Amino acid sequence: MIDDDGFLFFVLKRYYLKIMISLTTPLSSIHGIGPRFLTRLNKLRLFTVRDLLWHFPTRYEDWSRIANIAELGTSDHVTVRGVVQEIKNIRTWRKRMVITEALIGDESGTIKAIWFNQPYIGNALTKGAIANFAGKVAQRKNETYLSNPTYEVVRSEDQVTKHTGRLVPTYPETHGLTSRGIRYLIAPIFDDLEEIQEFIPGEILESQDLPHVEDALHDIHMPESLPTAERARERFSFEELFLLQLNNLRQKLALKKQTAPKIVSSDSQVKKLLKELPFELTGAQYQALHEVFDDLSKPQPMNRLLQGDVGSGKTIVAALAAVVTASSKYQTGIMAPTEVLARQHYKTLTKLFPDFSLGIGLLVSKEARAFYGEGLETEMPKQELIKKIASGEIKILIGTHALIQKNVDFENLGLVVVDEQHRFGVAQRAELIKRHQEKTGHSHLPHFLSMSATPIPRTLMMTIFGDLDSSLINELPKNRKAIITKIVAPENREKAYAFIRGQARHERQTFVICPRIQPSEIQDDGVASSDFKKLLELDVKTVKKEFEKLSKKVFPDLKVGMLHGKLKNEEKKKVMADFAGRKTDILVSTSVIEVGVDIPNATIMMIEGSEWFGLAQLYQFRGRVGRGEHQSFCFLFTESHTRTTQARLQSLITAKNGFELAEMDLKFRGPGELLGNEQTGLPDIAMRALQNEQLIKDSREAARKIMEIDPEFTKHPLLMARMQAFQKETHLE
Repeated sequence: MIDDDGFLFFVLKRYYLKIMISLTTPLSSIHGIGPRFLTRLNKLRLFTVRDLLWHFPTRYEDWSRIANIAELGTSDHVTVRGVVQEIKNIRTWRKRMVITEALIGDESGTIKAIWFNQPYIGNALTKGAIANFAGKVAQRKNETYLSNPTYEVVRSEDQVTKHTGRLVPTYPETHGLTSRGIRYLIAPIFDDLEEIQEFIPGEILESQDLPHVEDALHDIHMPESLPTAERARERFSFEELFLLQLNNLRQKLALKKQTAPKIVSSDSQVKKLLKELPFELTGAQYQALHEVFDDLSKPQPMNRLLQGDVGSGKTIVAALAAVVTASSKYQTGIMAPTEVLARQHYKTLTKLFPDFSLGIGLLVSKEARAFYGEGLETEMPKQELIKKIASGEIKILIGTHALIQKNVDFENLGLVVVDEQHRFGVAQRAELIKRHQEKTGHSHLPHFLSMSATPIPRTLMMTIFGDLDSSLINELPKNRKAIITKIVAPENREKAYAFIRGQARHERQTFVICPRIQPSEIQDDGVASSDFKKLLELDVKTVKKEFEKLSKKVFPDLKVGMLHGKLKNEEKKKVMADFAGRKTDILVSTSVIEVGVDIPNATIMMIEGSEWFGLAQLYQFRGRVGRGEHQSFCFLFTESHTRTTQARLQSLITAKNGFELAEMDLKFRGPGELLGNEQTGLPDIAMRALQNEQLIKDSREAARKIMEIDPEFTKHPLLMARMQAFQKETHLE
C-alpha cells in the first residue's frame, strides 16, 4: 500500500516525466527504446520525439468493424474478438514452410486463423488468451478462415487497441522495424507529451478549417475515421506549403533590399547585336530578352528563371545579356553542369560574337583559354587566366561550378548565369557574394539568371520556385521540323536497327542512351543506392555492354563510339570531337552524362529501357536531335507492355510542348520523382501536397497576408522560430 507521501511522489514523478518529454527529446531518452530499436529508428532518420511524431502513415487499414464469428462472410475485412481455444505450429516438409493454426471462439461460434512462416505467433498467443484478430476472411475446401490476421491481446474491456478494431496506420518501415513496432512506440508518447504550441496563427487555421497541431497529430496517428485522418493530413500539407511560401516571399523581400549594378542597354546597341546574329529571334525569345534586360536595368538584383524546350534558344538570350553586361564594364560568370556543356557554351558565344574583343574565357579542370575577337584565341595556364579574371580583362567567363572555387575572383561581377540548375545553391551564392564583396569592396550583388530545359509544372513554380521570376520560351526556331517519335516493342527492334543502318548510309548519325540502373540491379550487385561511385561503375558497365553488342553484333559495319562518366576529360573531348566530325556513326552514352553538344547531323535518338526514365528526361534526350535541316526521329525501346508504361510513353508523342508534358509527368510520377526528395529535403507529405493546386493557392494567399501585416514576424515569434527551423531542415537551393 502506498502512503500519502509515496502517492505524492508517484504523482510528482508522473508530472515530471510529462514535462520532460517534449518534441526535442531524443528517442534514446524514451523508456523502452533500446539500442537495437534506436539503430532501426535512426535508419529512418528518426532521432527525436518530433521526428517520430512527424513520421506519418502512408495509408490506413480499416479494421474498425468488429463482428461476431457467425456473421462473417468470404472476403470480409473485419476484426473478431475471441478466445484462443487451440494453437499449434505445423511444419510442411514439402514446401519447407511453417503454418500456425489457431482456433478462435466467441459466443456465436468458432473460426480458424492461419499464418504462414510466422512460428513465433505460436508462442505469443497462448490457449485461453482473449485477443482481437483483424484480417480478411478467406475460404478453402469449404472451410472459412482468417488469412494471416493481425492479432492483439486484449486484457480489459476498455483497452484502447493499437493494431485492431480501428483504422490502423501503416508507416514507412525498415528492416527489423514494422508498422506494428512504430505504433507501439507512438501511442504511449501522447500520454507523457508536454503541450505543443501552435505556430500557425489561429485566424489562418480557422479560415482554412484546419485542426490545431495537437489534434492533428493525434488524428493522423489514431484517427476515428478516414475523413478525420485526411483532414489531419491536409493540415500538415498546408503547414509545409505555408512555410515554403513564406520562405519564398521572405527571400524576395530580402533581395529587394539589396542593391545590384544597373546595366542599361540602348535600343541602338540591342538592334546592332541582333542584326549581327546569323538568325532571327522568335517572338518568345524577344519577350524573354525584354524581361531580362528590364531586370538588369534595375538597382535590385535579378533573380529570374529562363525556361524553354531543348533547342528553343535560351543560350542566345543569356549570351546577349552577358555581352550587354560586358559593355557596361561588368563581368559575367556562366556556369554549366558539365565540362562538355561548358565547352559548348564557349564555342557558341565565340561563334555568335566573332568580333567581341572584351575577353571570353573558358575555365574547366584541365583547360584554360581566352578569346578576344577576330580569331584571336589562345590557350594558357589556368593561373594566368585566373589573374586575367581578377584584373577584369576577361569580361565573360564560362565553366562549371568550379568557377566559385576560392582561387577564382572577379574584379567586378555583374551577372551570374547558371545552366540546368533551377536554383544556384544558397550557400554557394552567399560564399560567392561574400568573397566578391570582400575582395572588391563592392556592396552590390550580381544579377542571377538560371536556365532550364526541363519544363517545370505550374504548381511547382508556385511553390518550390516561387521566389524566382520566370520567363518562358515556348516557341521553337523557325523551320524546325517536329521529331517523329516511335515506341519500339521487342518484336520491332530489328526493324529499328535496319532504319538506323539506312540513315547511316545517308551519313546521318545516332545517339544511343543506355537504360538507367534499377534498384533491383543495385541490390543484386550489393550496392547501396547512395553509393554514387558504385552506381557510376554499374552505369559504365551497362554502356560497355551495349557498346560491345552494337559494335560487334548489330552494326559491325558502322563506327560506334562510347561515352561515360569514367572516361578522362581528354578522352571525352576526343569522343565528342569524333562524333561532331562524323568520324563515328553511333554514340553510346550513359543517361547521366550531359551530351548537350549541338550536332545538327545527328537525326536519331535511340533510348534503351525508356520506361525507366521520367518524361521530362526523355523529352530532353529527344531534344538532342532535330537541330538541323533533316527529319529527325526518336525511338523509345521498351519491354514493358503495362498500360501505365504505354500511356506514359504515348504522352511523349501527343504532348504539344514540354510544359504540357511536365504536367503529365507530375500526374504520372508525382513531384518526388520529378524533383527528388533527397534533393529538396522536403518531407513526403509536402511532396505529395505539391499536386494539390487549391492547397497551394490557399497557402500562398495566407503567406502573403502574414507578410503584409507582419513582414518581420514581430507579432508571430512562434512562426519565426518554426521558419528558422524549417530552413535548416530543408535544403531548397
